[in-house]
Amino acid sequence: MKKILADYNIEELEGILKEYGEPKFRAKQVFDGIHRAKRLDEMTNLSKTLVSKLSNDFVETGVTIYDKFVSRKDGTTKYLFELQDGNIIEGVLMKYKYGNTICISTQVGCRMNCAFCASGLEGLIRNLTAGEILGQVLEVNRDALSDIDKDRSITNIVLMGSGEPFDNYDNVTKFLRLVNDENGINISKRNISLSTSGLCDRIYQFADEGYKVTLTISLHAPNNGIRNTIMPVNKKYKIEDVIKASKYYFDKTGRRIIFEYSMIDGVNDSKKEALELVKLLRGLTCHVNIINLNYVKERGLAGASQDKVKEFMEVLT
Repeated sequence: MKKILADYNIEELEGILKEYGEPKFRAKQVFDGIHRAKRLDEMTNLSKTLVSKLSNDFVETGVTIYDKFVSRKDGTTKYLFELQDGNIIEGVLMKYKYGNTICISTQVGCRMNCAFCASGLEGLIRNLTAGEILGQVLEVNRDALSDIDKDRSITNIVLMGSGEPFDNYDNVTKFLRLVNDENGINISKRNISLSTSGLCDRIYQFADEGYKVTLTISLHAPNNGIRNTIMPVNKKYKIEDVIKASKYYFDKTGRRIIFEYSMIDGVNDSKKEALELVKLLRGLTCHVNIINLNYVKERGLAGASQDKVKEFMEVLT
């Protein structure tokens, strides 16, 4: 496989281009071109000789759009991306009044093996590089614009596709630095959400390193008994640990925590569990996102009834 230009920041590109005998300013030109989703042969400020040399050794993002499916109802677009090694990952572009949000993947597969999730059926295949994570944003940005020289289409990013972002910590945090670079696509960290199943040591590290993104915790249960049965990660990081780490993140960053709660029929959807959740989260600056579970054939768990969802939300309110 070829190396990926989107993996590198400007300083790293300077070192690469120096090996080709190019001046330092070329690095910023290449970085700008990549972040505007241009192909190498579209970067007209580069010589044909340099384009040829780079093309022999590198690809732009390492990601290509394999297929896409557009909803007739609201324009939501589901993407399948193909990587250089033939692996397929997914993403979703959602259009809102405040801007366009893309949900992207951080791994091929996932090792968390949550009982309701399709991503972990085959386990973890491999981590994505920072450039492959960024590449999903750039390729959709290119696809969503009729003219790649216009302003970017993507305004918000959610790291909530396949994979556990904190299980790929170094590549994910490098991606955040790249996507936030003022010389590139420059999406504010405040417009980025990161979803984790609750790897507490990484939450503390993330807070201490100053990544002020919106932290979304996949909670899905109000107690350890239920969470142990549907989320194996809870055997290492108990709910009490997750809540403590969430409070630490809020105190460090001032960013409100979002707790994801998928309603599973007969598992976590009773009034009793709603009251437990109220008690668990009382006093914490947070938002609870209630999701009615999508059915996954291989998992066999069903979403709660609409009446149960309504009752649960009324208790929380």
